[in-house]
Amino acid sequence: MSKPNYTGIYNMVSQENFEEYLAALDVNYALRKVVCILKPSKHIEHDVNSGKMTIKTVTTFRNFDMDFTLGQEFTEDLGPVDGRKCQTTVNWDGDKLVCVQRGEKEGRGWTHWLEGNLLHLEMRVQGVTAKQVFKKAE
Repeated sequence: MSKPNYTGIYNMVSQENFEEYLAALDVNYALRKVVCILKPSKHIEHDVNSGKMTIKTVTTFRNFDMDFTLGQEFTEDLGPVDGRKCQTTVNWDGDKLVCVQRGEKEGRGWTHWLEGNLLHLEMRVQGVTAKQVFKKAE
């Protein structure tokens, strides 16, 4: 069975527990309040043959780019998010993309999966889980 292609532009339609997730990352109160009102979009380029992916999170406040190859560990600069660097690996778990981020914070990572035209994102750190849902642009 082939893996899904995540290529596309997705606009956020909902989120839950995001401020608690940011607090677990030690993001200051004022920045958490600003970030929680943003409606980011995800711009994803996915080469299913090579496993190369680019995920750009775009907002009116700040953008965050993540370039990687599935299965290969890399140093991720999370400066725009929380000022940290970590060792990151993204792999398949069935049809889901699972990211493990090793660094200062325990249990940090995320999972992406597709359901029809919806892109789901579950973010985890130190036992706190946040969820966002994005709808693919037509």
